[in-house]
Amino acid sequence: MKVSALQYDIIWEDPATNFRRLIPWIDAAAGAGTRLLVLPEMFACGFSMNTQVIAEPVGGPTTEFLHDQARRTGMWIGGSLPERDDEATRPRNTFVVASPNGDLVRYHKIHPFSAAREDRHYEAGTAFQTVNIDGLRVTLFVCYDLRFADEFWQTGPSTDCFVVVANWPDRRRHHWQTLLRARAIENQAYVVGVNRVGEASGLDYAGDTAIIDCWGHVLAEASIAETLVMAEVSADEVARARETFPFLADRRTARPVVPPGR
Repeated sequence: MKVSALQYDIIWEDPATNFRRLIPWIDAAAGAGTRLLVLPEMFACGFSMNTQVIAEPVGGPTTEFLHDQARRTGMWIGGSLPERDDEATRPRNTFVVASPNGDLVRYHKIHPFSAAREDRHYEAGTAFQTVNIDGLRVTLFVCYDLRFADEFWQTGPSTDCFVVVANWPDRRRHHWQTLLRARAIENQAYVVGVNRVGEASGLDYAGDTAIIDCWGHVLAEASIAETLVMAEVSADEVARARETFPFLADRRTARPVVPPGR
């Protein structure tokens, strides 16, 4: 199936403007035969800590936008947004995926980015989320989660494609590019990494959105400019790779060695 990733310049804390700007891109992805379209982290407002202003209730305007566009185009569409609910004391950075039939899937970012004090404004999630899209098992992660390989390892055997949405700054772009490829290679799974471009809150974003196959080969990528990145992905190809080179079964967790006398 065809997966598309949109990297674009998010207008700061202005969902209505971002929604209008997204419509032509969504239509272009649908016209190209996309089944899953992925938008960046905080695609409607930017990576803002101003939760008093930007956080929305469950089923708020940004979720409704995803729902409406998925129904209108017949695609699955997802991206993250700041969401409040009764189960958490603070808003959560929530990756919402809307299906064409109206169903919604939610993943709450497990690792708020403490260096930017995200952990003081957003509550951490506690559970993984995998969704079956046309036979492809898709596991959702958000930005800083990419640095924690053990969580990709835990979900890897039951995943065909990891999707990571981000606002990853240009100053650490080498980390982004390297970690995306590493997660694909070590889990024998596709990785779709979707980042924004432009400038916001004093940071530059280079995009570097990429779709990587289960052998670590880059199928499609882009930098700097607003654009759609597209590639065909296949659960059968993941199964073939794991059968050809079945190293996941050899994965072990070692116990630390404690020196004598301690």
